[in-house]
Amino acid sequence: MKAAKFDRSLVTLIVILLIGIVPSLLDSTIVNVAITSIGRDLHTTVSAIQWVITGYLLSFGMVIPVSGWALARFGGRATWLFALVVFLGGSVLSGAAWNIGAMISFRVLQGIGGGLMTTLMTTLILQAAGGRQLGRLMAAISLPVAVVPILGPVLSGLIISNVSWRWIFFVNVPMCVLAIVLAWRGLEHGRLAAGPARPRLDVTGLLLLCPALVGLLYGLARVSTAGGFGHLSVLVPVLGGAILLAAFAWHALHTPRGPLVDVRLFRCRSFTAASGLMFLAGLSIYGAMLLMPLYLQQARGYSALAAGLMLVPQGVGSILPRTIVGRLTDRLGPRPVTLAGIALAGIGTVPFALAGSHPAVWFLCVGLVVRGAGLGAATIALMVGAFQGLPEADVPHASSATRIMQQLGGVFGAAVLVVILAGQAGGHGASQAALAAAFGRTFWWCTGFTALAVILAALMPGRPGPATAESAGAAVAQPTLTGSAGSPPPGSPRNPAHALAPGK
Repeated sequence: MKAAKFDRSLVTLIVILLIGIVPSLLDSTIVNVAITSIGRDLHTTVSAIQWVITGYLLSFGMVIPVSGWALARFGGRATWLFALVVFLGGSVLSGAAWNIGAMISFRVLQGIGGGLMTTLMTTLILQAAGGRQLGRLMAAISLPVAVVPILGPVLSGLIISNVSWRWIFFVNVPMCVLAIVLAWRGLEHGRLAAGPARPRLDVTGLLLLCPALVGLLYGLARVSTAGGFGHLSVLVPVLGGAILLAAFAWHALHTPRGPLVDVRLFRCRSFTAASGLMFLAGLSIYGAMLLMPLYLQQARGYSALAAGLMLVPQGVGSILPRTIVGRLTDRLGPRPVTLAGIALAGIGTVPFALAGSHPAVWFLCVGLVVRGAGLGAATIALMVGAFQGLPEADVPHASSATRIMQQLGGVFGAAVLVVILAGQAGGHGASQAALAAAFGRTFWWCTGFTALAVILAALMPGRPGPATAESAGAAVAQPTLTGSAGSPPPGSPRNPAHALAPGK
């Protein structure tokens, strides 16, 4: 049976939102490559310049829980335009920054806009789709999420090689302006209006959850600087964040009013499995994306531009199976597609695990294509598993919860892999051959972590039955896009190159 096409209004919504999200996705990787140039021109230290990334990461994560409430209170159109304007302002000011303090402040502003947009996009599109053909829908909206961050290092290398690093931020301006014009003219006032109830903000939840996320993200981001997880500068914020997170969970379960994020969603096995997999992806899948450019630059001597170009095959691989993966997920259910995607991602990492033997470039490129295909398949199936069958009112909560898990998993994965790599290298004076072998052993750890992901993937829902599909569609029929209340992480919290080569 031939799949039905998306209606015109849904396609228009998807195009407008995807154009708007591209600058934020690009920013997740494009800035990392420019950190050294920014630090040199602003005459600052390595520890200070890392806040250009960490500040963005913290504000990005902190605003995620508020996005669902803002959507219900002010409406999708107004909130989306606000996020775009904030991100545009942060981009212009970051490009014009005159010292490191100004740069960090403006990056925090950028993170607020980026965090709102990233969560809003998923919520608005899922509610507009009404729970139908989630596999094909996720295949469409996850394409830029998979490809744009991989192209970021290439664009960054070109900009740094030819013009000032300030254009790393100014390049966002035309894209944001176009996105604002399209959203202003193309997003319908009625469909994206605020709900009639205008819910009150869960202030207690906000005061618990936002500091909890900041503590966890900041502590994990400090791992490479502190030299491991045992340092007080890591333990204190992580433990404090964990305690606040537990307090928020208790509050969300007992508050008589709508919580900022409804943790009761985790009673659903498929949602819990999908959320857990998103966290583990930081270790087993996406963490390797942090190591690959470092391996190419430090162990093989590639320039930043050449390393960025070497990662393009992974983006190509993520595009190739996208259409068929969406249809297979709708037909077979998320479980088999997730398992296949995780297996492909693990297989594609093996060529890098052989780094000590200096594998041929073509072998690495083949591995990247296979990894890209696996990442694309797993991402689509995971998102379907997380949202399949959820009522419309739960979609904003699910969007916030899954995005939080992705953020924490990405930063945790980066922290773990930095510690493993530093331990394998055995010091800063390692030869290039020894460094390549250390990268290889760390990539084997990445491959081994996929076993944990496979266990959780087995808990994902299988083939959807007719009754389930019908009830899922009915649960979100006639969407109003009001919501009730509250992506290879926007980049690593710290450039792990400094863990092996301080002072760069």
